[in-house]
Amino acid sequence: MTKARARKDACLVNVAVLVLAGFCVGQPTVSLSRKSGPPTAELLVSGSGFDPGVIVDIYFGRTYRTQCVTGGKGNFSNTPLRVPREAKPGVHPVSAVEQPSGKSAKQQFLVQVNWRQLDFSPNGSRMNPYENVLNPDTVGTLGLKWSFAASQPVSSPAVVDGVVYVGSSDFNVYALDARTGSLLWSYPANAYVYSSPAVANGVVYFGSGDWNVYALDARTGSPLWKYRTAGQIASSPTVASGVVYVGSGSPAGDGNLYAVNARTGSLLWKHPTASSVFSPPAVANGAVYVGAGDGNLYALNASTGVELWSYPAGVYSLASVANGVVYVGGGYTSQVYALSASTGALLWSFTTGGYVFSTPTLTNGLVYVASDNMYALDARTGAKVWAYPTGSSPSSPAVANGVVYVGSSDVYALNPATGAKLWSYSTGSSVDSSPAVANGVVYVGAGNNVYAFGLSRAEHVKQ
Repeated sequence: MTKARARKDACLVNVAVLVLAGFCVGQPTVSLSRKSGPPTAELLVSGSGFDPGVIVDIYFGRTYRTQCVTGGKGNFSNTPLRVPREAKPGVHPVSAVEQPSGKSAKQQFLVQVNWRQLDFSPNGSRMNPYENVLNPDTVGTLGLKWSFAASQPVSSPAVVDGVVYVGSSDFNVYALDARTGSLLWSYPANAYVYSSPAVANGVVYFGSGDWNVYALDARTGSPLWKYRTAGQIASSPTVASGVVYVGSGSPAGDGNLYAVNARTGSLLWKHPTASSVFSPPAVANGAVYVGAGDGNLYALNASTGVELWSYPAGVYSLASVANGVVYVGGGYTSQVYALSASTGALLWSFTTGGYVFSTPTLTNGLVYVASDNMYALDARTGAKVWAYPTGSSPSSPAVANGVVYVGSSDVYALNPATGAKLWSYSTGSSVDSSPAVANGVVYVGAGNNVYAFGLSRAEHVKQ
């Protein structure tokens, strides 16, 4: 017993010496600064339990990305890693491999893209820069994955963390499984929900015809707060930098744009117009741009609500902002405008053949906007590049990875350079909802139904 105890004590002493000397006797571990994000996202990788002073190679999936050198205790901290642009939606291992011993550790990273609000980003871009599944070569094989039926027409969808959120005229907001379309929860508002939900930091925001802006827990649908305006809300909220921007309108004559604290629901400011505000605001570079029923597009200070300028762009005009220019669809006019974002000065205008209740979308030097046709305009001059006859009342377009998507009597996918049709699907009812494109799936509302279109598993494997 004495010899055994002596050997045990000696072993413990040796372990203690190794630990104090900076040698690790445990298994390597690795941690990530974030667990999910889109392609090109940046994260920080940290590790422990490696040998001191050795090179550690970092892999995303099977691809080597970067390396670091461990410190005296076998640790490394905050090594930058960029998710590859080509990383497809799904779970990918991030591995740290010690050289030359081969000791390793890994964590899982979920590649996913979120379409958080009506126009994708606060500036109204309606352009998903991360899509890498659907492209001009694959979009022609899109098929229906699932559909969900509400009892009344639905809003445009938001897609966040594997959940699709839509409002409906049946007084409900629905949360659906993005993969299957199954109902996760619903929340009964007290009136219609024309408003497309916006989702940020685990909270769902929407406006209702009962005059309230609501905030719900995105996971459970439990109410967090509500803020009462002075009129019905058909405007889709825009969330930016911890603020919910939303307009209100008839029948009480409320013509205000409201800025509400996203966490508490307290009013920050409101700005009056001469009529209802049903258009979704666009937020960029410290300013908010919103069209009102009085025919003006307003530019307001995003922090204070002070008016910067206004321009007579048309009733309920819709705006997006890019490169110092505000692109405006003129609502109950046939005009598309390009205005200086800082002054409101007119840069150019283009006349379509119908009303323009479409948020313009800019990418690769072209502005895409829907009216009587789907148009592509030169962003610098406003000259028409092409037009595609989609039918009456088309939705706002969405652009992702070399494809333009728009809803009308059908859902269309078009070549952005030529306007050639790549794919279409007939839902049997008018597609008033604007498409959302995320993780290789096109989500759109048509009549009472939400549709999800994706590629077959075989098509995914071919890529």
